[in-house]
Amino acid sequence: MDLKLSGRVALVTGASRGLGRAIALRLAHEGMHVGVAARDKASLDGVVQEITAAGGKAIAIEGDLSQLDGAEKAVAATVKAFGKLNLLVNNAGATKRGDFLKLTDADWADGFALKFFGAVRAARAAWPHLQASKGMVLNIGGVGGRTGEAEFTIGGSVNAAIALFTKALSDRGIKDGVRVLAIHPGTFETERFQKRLQTHMDTHKLSKDAAYKEMLKEARVARFGAPDELAGFIAMLASDELSYIQGSIIDMDGGQTRAI
Repeated sequence: MDLKLSGRVALVTGASRGLGRAIALRLAHEGMHVGVAARDKASLDGVVQEITAAGGKAIAIEGDLSQLDGAEKAVAATVKAFGKLNLLVNNAGATKRGDFLKLTDADWADGFALKFFGAVRAARAAWPHLQASKGMVLNIGGVGGRTGEAEFTIGGSVNAAIALFTKALSDRGIKDGVRVLAIHPGTFETERFQKRLQTHMDTHKLSKDAAYKEMLKEARVARFGAPDELAGFIAMLASDELSYIQGSIIDMDGGQTRAI
């Protein structure tokens, strides 16, 4: 299916690995020109090389989106390189897990600085360009924003804030002609997942296979997601085929979220 994305421009944050990398590669495969932003320049260069080797166009934007000017610079670099912006994917941000009583103020500040405030600043900087192109903001939250978990107080709080921010910004977007959506991904088999799996193995003295099955049982899902599945869905959302979707918070989690 031709999604008719060729020639459009996307900025994907947190694109050096994991879900962000998969999203950037898929959008480029669909013909979009892509700005990929993250702190790891070497990994970003690898993503750009993969895209350009396949005939696509991409630029690497090294920077820290937790800093006040990080998002603005990423947006400016993308528009300078490609002349416009049709899609902003706010994917950057990892939050610390752990015992609530041991998490510090600095841990909480770090969690909100990158994932939440980075998304806010990127949306603000991108908005005039997206208004001009009738484009879209897509915020990546997480299922922890739906259901509380003792070991995920920071991440859950950040993801819940991302969801409300999405709803509020989509209300503005109706007037300005900008679509605003969010996806709450469940567990996808990324590099971060492999670290969680190793931690589970070490903590419970389990083999890799046993730990994997136990994590599936705890999540109550049939399987974990593949990054390409999320990336493909985002490409569809970015197309005009699904342009009536506005302000939605979409769970993509294999059925892990059971709340209404």
